[in-house]
Amino acid sequence: MQQFWKKIQRSKETHRERLRRWHAHPFGLPVTVFLGLLVISGLLLLVLSTTHSTAAFHPNTSYIAIISHDHETQTVPTHEPTVGALLKKLGIRVSSRDRVEPSSDTAIVQDNLRINIYRAVPVTITDGTTTATTYSAAATPRSVVAETGMSLYAEDSVVAAPAENLVSEQSLGERIVIDRSVPLTLNDYGAVLSLRTHAKTVAELLKNKGIELKSADTVIPALDTPVTANMQVFVTRKGTQIVTETQTIPAPVQTVTDPSLSFGSTAVRQQGTPGTQVLTYQVNMENGKEVSRTLMQTVVTVPPVAQIVAHGQAVSIPSDKQAVMAQAGIAPGDYKYVDYIASHEGGWCPTKIQGTHSCPGYMSPSEVPAHGGYGIFQATPGGKMASAGSDWATSAVTQIRWATGYAVGRYGSWAGAYNHWTVSHNW
Repeated sequence: MQQFWKKIQRSKETHRERLRRWHAHPFGLPVTVFLGLLVISGLLLLVLSTTHSTAAFHPNTSYIAIISHDHETQTVPTHEPTVGALLKKLGIRVSSRDRVEPSSDTAIVQDNLRINIYRAVPVTITDGTTTATTYSAAATPRSVVAETGMSLYAEDSVVAAPAENLVSEQSLGERIVIDRSVPLTLNDYGAVLSLRTHAKTVAELLKNKGIELKSADTVIPALDTPVTANMQVFVTRKGTQIVTETQTIPAPVQTVTDPSLSFGSTAVRQQGTPGTQVLTYQVNMENGKEVSRTLMQTVVTVPPVAQIVAHGQAVSIPSDKQAVMAQAGIAPGDYKYVDYIASHEGGWCPTKIQGTHSCPGYMSPSEVPAHGGYGIFQATPGGKMASAGSDWATSAVTQIRWATGYAVGRYGSWAGAYNHWTVSHNW
């Protein structure tokens, strides 16, 4: 036993002597410090890389809304599902004539959603010799008139003008002037068409309607005849047999950009209406049977009215989401597209199961349903994201990497995916 303890004692003394010699060495202490720092740095890098690779990202349990109204701006957190519900919760009253953009039924599913409220103001409408005053926040003169319930034809001109007499009109707002078109009937080679026009003469009427006269054509009344309401105009060609076809002209969509609306938000500022056109064909007959037909004229009997849609351009993405997208390799120019789709698909929840409203804190791959959408982009089934990484069931970064491959492979780019998404979902 004594020999055992002596061996231990000699071992301790040898160890102390080695330490004494090491510290006495001119490079002993610096090397010791360097090795210690190297070990600590390695441990820190291991921890950070582990944390980073698992994307320490926490989906929102509420959203931030930015509301502009009555010359002030409110920034508030909210759990409310729609714009209308939020305004009601905040006690912000909106009348039927006020304008809310995006609309009150818009779902709140993205961060920093901008909501703009435009209050109705007095507007004077002059319709020939008739003058009326209303309150409106509509974005276009035609939309203001439509709100009043006044009949308005597509051919009628509706323009905004400054008030002429502030005392009599009692308004500092807009004055809207309606220039009515006149109705008439055009008998175009036997096809009876009901039209409205601003043309001053019969010749101007035919030109506006795209009717090109041939040498054999006869026009009644004469081309220089002034156009009057409810008149009848005849265009005939002797010995010509015709048939007509009526077609609908879809309402064109006019897009305007608005930097005060959130990117992806839209607002219809003028409802469009389809138009009508009549195609007139000359029928060629042989032995009493039609052998061919030739298009003679295409007359727009009712022009379409454009639908005007505002598209938001304001981009405000929280820094934590930007960091996750950067780690996933998303180019900064694509952040807005990724954020919009992620917000509207899975609410930025990596563990979101289709049809549920909650965002579980953790899901193992074995717990992910084999059917239905899953994750930030509602991949169907979720297991297909395993191609991007083993942590696909919980990692926002891995899911974005998988979605990038899908978006680029199928739509060419994230912008292409966004354009397809908004069209197919009518956002």
